[in-house]
Amino acid sequence: MLSAERRQAILGRVERDGRVVASELVTSLGVSEDTVRRDLRDLAQQGLLHRVHGGALASAPPIGSFAHRLEVSHGEKVALAEAALRLLAGARVIVLDGGTTTLELARRLPLLYDGTVVTNSPPVASALANHTKAEVMLVGGRLLRDAQVAVGAAAVEAFRTVRADICVLGICSLHPDVGVTTPDDEEAYVKRAMVASAGEVIALATADKLRTASAWVVAQLADIDHLVTDGSDELTRPYATAGIDVVAV
Repeated sequence: MLSAERRQAILGRVERDGRVVASELVTSLGVSEDTVRRDLRDLAQQGLLHRVHGGALASAPPIGSFAHRLEVSHGEKVALAEAALRLLAGARVIVLDGGTTTLELARRLPLLYDGTVVTNSPPVASALANHTKAEVMLVGGRLLRDAQVAVGAAAVEAFRTVRADICVLGICSLHPDVGVTTPDDEEAYVKRAMVASAGEVIALATADKLRTASAWVVAQLADIDHLVTDGSDELTRPYATAGIDVVAV
């Protein structure tokens, strides 16, 4: 098998299963451990998969600018936002993460909602600026431009002082083996503080975010109570098996 064919076979397995195990590749491809390690390293350097101990996971899709992401899968994000609304019933304090899907949720927050929304996302806060009853608290820090969220020690400390009913988490990657991950280390710290602040955690994830992984761990599957997604039954089965309430749209 040529090198290009072998690597395409590896990528095919990652796409199908969300992961590959190095020892299994050695046997099935009939090559040495060094060859497999070299293939995985080179594919990871191209951003085509994410290496982990003993193998590799599917890599998260490229993030791109916030403006670009506003145009991607807009209809799917609107559907996720509308499905998540019913999960907010009774919540008096909501932590709302940044992201284009959570922005759609903010735009649809009922005008009768008179609780408090805490967010580190200027676009989310702006979407709620004309809400007549909700109290909006904008957490500050250094602006992460592509994500349009505040990060840093001040943001982490601010969320540590919050006791929220619900955290709605924007998802970069959600893999059955490693949980919620993100490509930025500072954003990961802030997201961890968000998760720790809330009694329940809702994850909003379009199908392309499922079974993918990034470099920095945010939360384990056990930390997620609800997953709102347009992923297929096959994609979402591992999360339901882990005890997460999967809300399919």
